[in-house]
Amino acid sequence: MLIIQIILYFTLIFNLLSCLPIDTESTMAHNDDFNTTFSSIESIENLISDETKPELGVFEYLNYTTFYYLTFSPSGQYLFFVKQHPLWYKYTYEHSLWLYNTETEEETLITKDLYSYIKPQWSPSGNYIALFLTKQPVTNITNDHEIWLEPFDFFKSYIFLYSVDSKEFLSIGIKYQIPKVFAWSRDDSPIYFVNDESNKYSYNSNTIYRIDFNRKNSTISTEIHSLKNISFSISEFLFVPSENKLVFTSTSTAIKNFDDSEIYSLDLQNLTSVTRLTNNKIEENQLQLSSDGKNVLFSVGVVLHSAPSNSAQGFYMLDLTNEQTTHFKNYFMGNIMGYAPKAEGGVYILGQWKTNVGIYSQKSSDEGWIYHPGFVGTYASIASSSNPNCSIAFVYSESQLPMEIYCANNINDLLSAKQITNENVLFTQRNLPQIEIYNWTNPDDHRVIEGILHYLPGKFHWTNLPLLVLIHGGPNLASLNQLYGNPYNWAPLAASIGWLVLEPNYRGSTGYGDEFIEELRGKPLSLAGKDILSGVDQLIKDGIVDPSKLTVGGCSFGGSLTNWLITQTERFNAALSCSSSFEHVSAWGTVDAPDFYKYWFNGLPWEIPRVYQNEAPIYQMDKVRTPTYICTGGKDERVPASQSYILKRALDSREIPAKIQIFSNEGHQFSSPMSGFTKITEELSWLKKYGNGDN
Repeated sequence: MLIIQIILYFTLIFNLLSCLPIDTESTMAHNDDFNTTFSSIESIENLISDETKPELGVFEYLNYTTFYYLTFSPSGQYLFFVKQHPLWYKYTYEHSLWLYNTETEEETLITKDLYSYIKPQWSPSGNYIALFLTKQPVTNITNDHEIWLEPFDFFKSYIFLYSVDSKEFLSIGIKYQIPKVFAWSRDDSPIYFVNDESNKYSYNSNTIYRIDFNRKNSTISTEIHSLKNISFSISEFLFVPSENKLVFTSTSTAIKNFDDSEIYSLDLQNLTSVTRLTNNKIEENQLQLSSDGKNVLFSVGVVLHSAPSNSAQGFYMLDLTNEQTTHFKNYFMGNIMGYAPKAEGGVYILGQWKTNVGIYSQKSSDEGWIYHPGFVGTYASIASSSNPNCSIAFVYSESQLPMEIYCANNINDLLSAKQITNENVLFTQRNLPQIEIYNWTNPDDHRVIEGILHYLPGKFHWTNLPLLVLIHGGPNLASLNQLYGNPYNWAPLAASIGWLVLEPNYRGSTGYGDEFIEELRGKPLSLAGKDILSGVDQLIKDGIVDPSKLTVGGCSFGGSLTNWLITQTERFNAALSCSSSFEHVSAWGTVDAPDFYKYWFNGLPWEIPRVYQNEAPIYQMDKVRTPTYICTGGKDERVPASQSYILKRALDSREIPAKIQIFSNEGHQFSSPMSGFTKITEELSWLKKYGNGDN
């Protein structure tokens, strides 16, 4: 067995270094030896001097830790957060919950088996963290019986309470009701939860339950009460102690329809009726209590449908005493990425302007935003407390600095923030690409477009370089100044392999104002495509790229734009199309979010058939000459795999080199890190074969 493991190890290492696809099944037996050996390699690499830093490899890029769910305890003494990290030998990601003591600066592992789809929550006293697990905890106190190792769904029917003091897990059985969201009451008991109906025939209702529990010695006694059946699916869920009400948002599950998203309340003293609190036909999200616990805050992102004229992106405050909603004044032209209530009142805001995300604050609904200078790059998450040891915690990265968590004592001195995690240290030991913000003009309407150039390591401002245009999805997303290892936005890796990478923030991208987004409507592919091709033309004119070595790729809407661009020019030697749409009428009929097409195309297929046809690559396939690699998830509901099959058949009919890879168990986003690894190594092989124009 040892000999077999050694052979498997060196086979995997060889494939990683040569960027060749591997037989993923052959790595299953490799398990813990792989991670142990890799840790040894990391230790050796720490000794390498800055002058001789190696360049980033495929496995290293994807072996990245991300952080989310930053939440302070009520006193601010503790901060919990989740780390997501690949478990290569298990073909999945590990979601571990950690506790940071802001006074002792100690970091404690709570569990490596967090069920990450339900956010953990502090109890009102701060003595417990309620969470859900995917397997049995090491130590636990149960209600009525000992827990034995059972299938995954068994453990979803338990709420686990982690005691901060004793470090024990208390398990509360909920009779095989599988929750989707939950909320603490004003005390440490009861807990309210909404059951998950996703495994049943009806998607249009949820039931709200209350579970009362009491701990007696080594057992917990429980009582479960069904409070109210709700005739729609619940998405977010809050308990408001000052009014003794539950507040929640509705959502459409079978077909994504933004008009179905509204806020409702249920008075726990009168369960006869549910009160609708909003009627604005916009998607409310990120429900949180204000710092005084009296009002409900929520945010509205980019409005992607026909909403009332008074609906706008920004923050809103809902006063439950009079059911009035107040819109916080917003003179910010960029995009709101997230927020956190300030301990002293008001909110902290993560605001994206162009390629950076900064921290802003707003004291009240009638005051303007205040920008807080700090690190230049991307703040990805933020939490606030009244504890002077760490009054603000945030996740931060920039193009040459990987994502980590930081603590700051003063919002006006963010540059003095202390880094409290060091999970992605390997990236600081690699020779990373340098970036430059690059601007050009679309000659048709003279609109200035911006993008990020990733230069090859050690070749900043070199000229006549081979080009990969890597297009973000959305379209209402943006390429940012950050270092985030994932299989979709892999510009730093592509630059390390040998390509100058352009990430264009074409029309429709966030962070450039509402008008910049709105201009894409009615011509989503043709206008964005012209924005991108204008950038390629400018790079050639400036002598930065070699016009004979042009390639293009992207995922989701970025993949759809890739399909479009190869119908507009023969200059691209190779194309990488991932999870993309190819024919819009059939896509509208099969995707899980048909409102996407209604909004961006300005109507339904029978209302504007010419637009659907004019914007579809399939009707211009006679112009295509570009060899294309195609990949998608077999279970993708956002852009079904049928679109990729149509693209492959069209390319085959034109006798153009094409390859399709279906990841049969994946959706729109990959759940296995090995799928991402295979995707990128296949794409690099395709670029190596066709990208230089030799074939």
